[in-house]
Amino acid sequence: MKQLRYYIAAIFAFATWGTFSLVLKPLHDYSSLDILFYRVFSCTIIMSVISVLFRQKKLKENISFFKSLSVNEKKKMIGLNVLSSILLTGNWFSFIYVMNHISVRATSVAYLVCPIITTILAFFILRERLNKLQWLAIGLSGLGCILLSYSNLIDMLYSSLIGLTYACYLIIQIVNKKFDKFLVLNIHMILASLILLPFFPAYSGNVPTELKFYLYIEIIAVMYTIVPLLLNLYALSGIASSKVGMILNINPIIAFILAGAVYHEKLELLPILAYSIIFLAVIVFNSKEIFGFKGKLQTSE
Repeated sequence: MKQLRYYIAAIFAFATWGTFSLVLKPLHDYSSLDILFYRVFSCTIIMSVISVLFRQKKLKENISFFKSLSVNEKKKMIGLNVLSSILLTGNWFSFIYVMNHISVRATSVAYLVCPIITTILAFFILRERLNKLQWLAIGLSGLGCILLSYSNLIDMLYSSLIGLTYACYLIIQIVNKKFDKFLVLNIHMILASLILLPFFPAYSGNVPTELKFYLYIEIIAVMYTIVPLLLNLYALSGIASSKVGMILNINPIIAFILAGAVYHEKLELLPILAYSIIFLAVIVFNSKEIFGFKGKLQTSE
């Protein structure tokens, strides 16, 4: 039961992201870069204000800890966080672009590819062990992705790019968990803002005047960026990145359902079969924990 809260955090984060199209599609008339600019800048301002006004103690503790590190450790931490910010910025831009200009389904496929990439990277880089059932689950996920790519190869290429950037981000956070989670995410937002700032004057459109734009941007900043990412980092502190990666499949499954039910994108038999196989893969990969929690709950009753 100890790990249950980490699973709940991951499930809530990825389920929230699965409904992202509900707040992103209303901004279809705005450019992907404008949405990205204002999203990142809003997150940076909100988190920086909270850190300075309400988290001064944590801020001082983390600054003191950073100063106590060796020169090589400092360089490593700086490098990891800069790379994290680049990956996160790239992931957001590619996601927004594909969501609004390619298809909702293509973004959902991205987060089906991501768990496979995350699990394989975790196995080779972090040396996370996988049992036979988990390898079977990876095989099932791979089969599902192959079926999806068979129906639309271009979507699969876009999806792979989105999935790869977030998979790499997840792996880095396993190594980068010595600091306060809120502060780490705040640093990523500040660095992402600094990356985007030189491009803002040349590539941003006219300053939006509609209240709707700013309302949706703030919802995206808080409910679809800060909260899920913090929950994601929290989940990574308690369970393996490969498990977090597989739970991420909840995101595209919800997005796929919305693509058909809300946006009336044509859903053929092959994609439905592929998503069903991938959902089965999530159950198989986490079967030990699922049935373990079930047994403990029955015992406690």
